[in-house]
Amino acid sequence: MDTRKALDQQAIGLMLVLCVIWGLQQVVLKATASDIAPVMQIGLRSGVAAVLVGLLMWVRGERMDVRDGTWRPGVIVGLLFGLEFLLVGEGLRHTSASHMAVFLYTAPIFAALGLHWKLPAERLGAVQWFGIALAFGGIAEAFFGRNQPQAAEPTNMLWGDFLGLMAGIAWGATTMVVRTTALSKAPATQTLLYQLVGAFVLLMGAAWLSGQAHFKPTPQVWASLAFHSLIVSFASFLVWFWLLRNYLASRLGVFSFLTPLFGVVFGAWLLSEPIEISFVLGAIPVLAGIVLVSGGSWVTQVLTAAKNRSSTG
Repeated sequence: MDTRKALDQQAIGLMLVLCVIWGLQQVVLKATASDIAPVMQIGLRSGVAAVLVGLLMWVRGERMDVRDGTWRPGVIVGLLFGLEFLLVGEGLRHTSASHMAVFLYTAPIFAALGLHWKLPAERLGAVQWFGIALAFGGIAEAFFGRNQPQAAEPTNMLWGDFLGLMAGIAWGATTMVVRTTALSKAPATQTLLYQLVGAFVLLMGAAWLSGQAHFKPTPQVWASLAFHSLIVSFASFLVWFWLLRNYLASRLGVFSFLTPLFGVVFGAWLLSEPIEISFVLGAIPVLAGIVLVSGGSWVTQVLTAAKNRSSTG
């Protein structure tokens, strides 16, 4: 029996805080990119967060057991998680933080498509298929509906946007592996540790090999590393896993569209990033599609209830 609850005030408040944090992370990475490359910063934050998660597991008496069948999918999600943020870090060298936030958070779309293929219980309904079509139409508009680049817009911004979209696919694939393997029954800390260690190894190696290992220890860089290590990679992910264990995922998923929305707002406000009309026209259906796919069953219930009320009224 599923004991997860509908959202209450505590869950709604926590989700709003998480969406603000996740929407801000790309902006902070972009703001400090001249002093520390995003790839290097994400690698370092993953290493620090991995140590913190390991200490938390030690305090709780949790152990990593390679005999429980999780190490193979654990290695896969570690590589996928590292690949996701390698694409994010590289993409931020070419595109804006607001663009990255929108394209990265297309992940629920790709996760839903993969889970539809793998799990009978995750079959997509008509509302979700409509959301997927809407989202892909928005992606096409965002990529191909632009005029010639503005003077302030890098000519390779499309490449950065494409890397952001690939990062979203990698995130969706990570979700698919977690849901369809032994990791689905593993403690959240164990799954998170696999991801953080994989990201640390892959990103630190990529930073050194690509010449992006520079580190200028300014106060802004230290503050950014503290924010990403303690708040983003450690605390926010653990809160998210706790919410997933205690509340209905479809209800939580509806909030996912707020993260890229906050990312766009913070990018324009804090980094003075321009918001192009063509990008807005593409982003709106993408965000709407995320809502319909992530909360498809909930949206269907709301529409059915409204239809029943109108018919009985």
